Amino acid sequence: LRAAVRGLVGDLDALFTALGLREESFAVGALSRVLAAELASYAPARNRRKMATSKASIVFVDRTLDLAGAVGHHGDNLAEKILSVLPKLPGHKTDVMVNMVELTALQTTDETCNIIAPGCLAQPNDPAAKALWESFMNLKQKEAVMEVRRHLVEAASRENLPIKMSMGRVTPEQLSSYVQLFRNNLKALENHCGLLQLVLATVQTLKHPQTSKWDNFLAFERLLLQTIGEAEMPSVLNQLLPMIKSYNERTKDDYTCEDFLVLLVYMYSVVGEIKSGKELDTAEEEVKKALVKAICHEPEPSPLIQKLT
Repeated sequence: LRAAVRGLVGDLDALFTALGLREESFAVGALSRVLAAELASYAPARNRRKMATSKASIVFVDRTLDLAGAVGHHGDNLAEKILSVLPKLPGHKTDVMVNMVELTALQTTDETCNIIAPGCLAQPNDPAAKALWESFMNLKQKEAVMEVRRHLVEAASRENLPIKMSMGRVTPEQLSSYVQLFRNNLKALENHCGLLQLVLATVQTLKHPQTSKWDNFLAFERLLLQTIGEAEMPSVLNQLLPMIKSYNERTKDDYTCEDFLVLLVYMYSVVGEIKSGKELDTAEEEVKKALVKAICHEPEPSPLIQKLT
């Protein structure tokens, strides 16, 4: 790490020399302070600052919180859940495949059935679908799901379909029953195809087993943010330790090895500077041993685990 920092300091000094700068450095974060200190004591940089004619303030900022953004489960947002849970649309990074079998006469329980072309989230030619997608991104999940029901009821009413509006909690089963009304009406299907794709995406996400795990992740992350200021890292790692289970010990609600790697990246990203010591070394060693054991017992490691190992 020190060699990398020195290499970066040399590159920065070359840049500032070319610009004729005499810098004043500021740092936000542990690594940034190391970098700023190395630059301050770097002999060529000291000589340059004596000769430079222009002044500049340089702010070094640690980017570890960017990792927390990438691996965290942020808020009660339906759009993020849909994008995370449903399989990616082939050839696309930002859209998903929506199973459209419910809108056909085909009866199959095979989730991998690919006879029917998949739906997707992007519906640029359907104003109702675009408005609904906006609500997925901007509203809380409960409110967004109610918007799904409202749009679906309005569409069915315009097509004179025999819909019975019910109040109270919206369930995926209720939405599915509304979708079924469109199945035998080709004109209604054509008129509201974009909307129906978003409705089915909602239904499939709410029913997906990964959704409950998402909520567990979010709860853990919120608890971590509340306690990390009071608890030291060793105690947080010790709380995590009993949750690391091998394949034959896990249930569908337990975290996988990949899930724990995501949690660990999140934890170390938000915690900031960590005081090293014997207690931390012991806790980290126990977590490492438990993770290695769990990974070794995986009958079929995920692509990510295979890459890492």
